[in-house]
Amino acid sequence: MRKAVSDAGPLVHLAQINKLHLLSQLFGQVVITLSVKREVYDEGVRLGYADAQLVGKALHEGWIRVRALPKVLASASKRLAKGENISNPDAETLLLAREMKAEILVDETALSDLARMFGLKAWDTWTVMLESLRLGYIEVSDIEAAIKELGEKRHKLKNEQAGQILEAAKLIAQKRKQKGTGSTP
Repeated sequence: MRKAVSDAGPLVHLAQINKLHLLSQLFGQVVITLSVKREVYDEGVRLGYADAQLVGKALHEGWIRVRALPKVLASASKRLAKGENISNPDAETLLLAREMKAEILVDETALSDLARMFGLKAWDTWTVMLESLRLGYIEVSDIEAAIKELGEKRHKLKNEQAGQILEAAKLIAQKRKQKGTGSTP
């Protein structure tokens, strides 16, 4: 099973559309830093966000785990954050993923580009959704609903991006149907 370290964005976005469980199906276990836990769960609960409750459930079930940043990486993360003009939680997530030789879940383009420069495979909310479709965990209608819910309201997708995602989803569904995989992997 793949190893993954997640930033806040994919956790929040997938929880908002009730698809957080896809991360468990794709990766088995997802690791987050204490900073990401504070941002997504602690602060989310304080503000009354329903998506924070879903993250809390995953933490309780154990498939999302909090991992402390090794001390040697803590100072490095501060330097990376300052040098690359990213947040400290983003730098911590990036360095932890590299330390663990894990894939990284991130929605910010700058962090995704930086992760690739570090030699990491980066996933965003939409690649998680498309891979889940390819494996038969969801259907095209789930992606259409996600585009409507996230793309229009929260994720700020441009119409062209939404169209590309939907086009890719339909192509994946067509290939899956041709292979006769139906709705199970």
